[in-house]
Amino acid sequence: MEAHADPRRALDALDRAVAVARTSSPDRPLAVATPEDFRHASASYLGEMRARLDLVLMSDHVEEGLDALLQSGALVALLPDVNALVGFGDGEWRHKDVWRHTKQVVRQATPKLEVRWGALLHDIGKVRTRSISPEGEVHFFGHAEVGARMFDKMERRLALFAGDDALRAEVRFLILHHLRAAGYEDGWTDSAVRRFGREIGGYLDDLLCLARADITTKRPEKKRRGLRQIDELEARWRRIAADDAVVPPLPKGLGHALMKELGLPPSPRLGQLMRAVEGAVDAGELAAHEPIEFYVDHVRSNLTKYGL
Repeated sequence: MEAHADPRRALDALDRAVAVARTSSPDRPLAVATPEDFRHASASYLGEMRARLDLVLMSDHVEEGLDALLQSGALVALLPDVNALVGFGDGEWRHKDVWRHTKQVVRQATPKLEVRWGALLHDIGKVRTRSISPEGEVHFFGHAEVGARMFDKMERRLALFAGDDALRAEVRFLILHHLRAAGYEDGWTDSAVRRFGREIGGYLDDLLCLARADITTKRPEKKRRGLRQIDELEARWRRIAADDAVVPPLPKGLGHALMKELGLPPSPRLGQLMRAVEGAVDAGELAAHEPIEFYVDHVRSNLTKYGL
């Protein structure tokens, strides 16, 4: 180890950032550590460092805590993709400062570790995807997908979530899909809502929490409209899920009827056919809750489509 590198200095810097996040006015000044301090600390104390970052994210004064991580050198050393958001967009072009936006999203997010980490990292792909149209409009096409790949690269470099597979998987999922709920419109069909809910699966509540937190506009009516749309999406999904639990989208006995009509034995091939028909319902290509004969006729008329 180089003589000038001191892992304890890195841990002290993180401890003081935690103190700021908890009280907003700690008893002692911030400590600053070098990238070498953090590099050596991560080799021996990565779990302890992650625990301190978790504490910052879960504290009452998280915005001040994040600024303390920035000032201490922790952000650039441990999370350089987040550090790159600092000043990104501030007065340079017509778009809100992404660092200030990110801090606000983290603060507004429900204090659940998965959601707070997702909030911190949800926009890291913006730095690499910014484009400006001839009309001067700023776009970040594909920033969610790019951000998810950047998260993968971050994990390969630092392994910050090593040993916590569930947390790592959810944080990546939230980064990748954080725009999905905001894309909801009143014109979505029940099939589209059903498909959204099934694709999001067990992450739905946390994704909706992040989507609400991601609304940082200063225009009250725009904020109310955005929150109202997300509330409507959630209400529709819960109604549809409840209805489907009572009456599934496909009628009971359809599998047996298809076996009889097509001469298929119980087999993986029959299972694939049933999933394909269910997928057609989810995609809105087929109506849900129709009689058995409706779906049998559909399959019989589309044998090639279903590989029969």
